[in-house]
Amino acid sequence: MIVNAEVKKTGNESPVTLIKRFSRRMQSTGIIPRLKSERYFERTMSKYKVKARALKTLERRKVYDRLKKLGKLPAQPARRGR
Repeated sequence: MIVNAEVKKTGNESPVTLIKRFSRRMQSTGIIPRLKSERYFERTMSKYKVKARALKTLERRKVYDRLKKLGKLPAQPARRGR
């Protein structure tokens, strides 16, 4: 996908505002977020690892629900700002 983000100086516009306008235009086209996401290559996990992680999550949830039902959950520290 090729996007042309062109900005021309208008009248008495300062270089700073021109740069800001160009930055906003680049953000709106979605080029910068896409490039940041493509910056590092991330390998896909194997099916075995995906399944193993899902099983661990299910097991942890099962233990948590059991402790919650028995009323034996450890006390959570109070959150700041609330």
